[in-house]
Amino acid sequence: MHTYGHPARLDELAALCERYGLVLIEDAAESLGSYYRGRHTGNTGRLAALSFNGNKTITTGGGGAILTNDVELGTRAKHLTTTAKQPHRWSFNHDLVGYNYRMPNINAALGCAQLEQLPGFLQAKRALAERYMETFRDVTGLRVFSEPAECRSNYWLNVLLLDPEIAQLRDAVLDATNAAGVMTRPAWTLMHRLPMYAEAPRMDLRTAEDLERRLINIPSGVGTAVGKHGST
Repeated sequence: MHTYGHPARLDELAALCERYGLVLIEDAAESLGSYYRGRHTGNTGRLAALSFNGNKTITTGGGGAILTNDVELGTRAKHLTTTAKQPHRWSFNHDLVGYNYRMPNINAALGCAQLEQLPGFLQAKRALAERYMETFRDVTGLRVFSEPAECRSNYWLNVLLLDPEIAQLRDAVLDATNAAGVMTRPAWTLMHRLPMYAEAPRMDLRTAEDLERRLINIPSGVGTAVGKHGST
């Protein structure tokens, strides 16, 4: 998963999958417009998924898209997502259990209009991220989460990462900023902390738990002005 739009280490993941006979599938829901070593995310795995939810870089109001460079797999995916109906001028015959995952035309039209504005959205998000980095450059105890080496991120969601020594101040920061009309929020709650998964098997999650307690998501919309009210 390309978290917050920052590309994961795809070459290493691909090598690991090849070693153990695994299929690499990229969760590119947040990374439209992000590049890993000059290649857009979603091109390394056999499949990838984009999200066009309302809070993503572009939106259709909901839904998303499947990406693949495998023509046969793409054809099968399209067939299954369009009720597995066999092509015919007037007959309705279905040769597999299919699903109606087609996007309504009005949502698709919104998405096409959004795509035309994508370069401007990406430019605005990068400018905002750079402004955050400049603003917080001399603030001790935290850093702005930035793109990895050899990557170009879309900066879908900007993140402050508190130093471990002041992690206990996270909630106070969230309270103060939201009280001032600036929408900030923590990272998503880790699944093993949710009641329905509390007893599920899990591995050592100390790294995820450490990051969860130190992350603060800050306003990241293309129209957001630093220091003014904005939404994530």
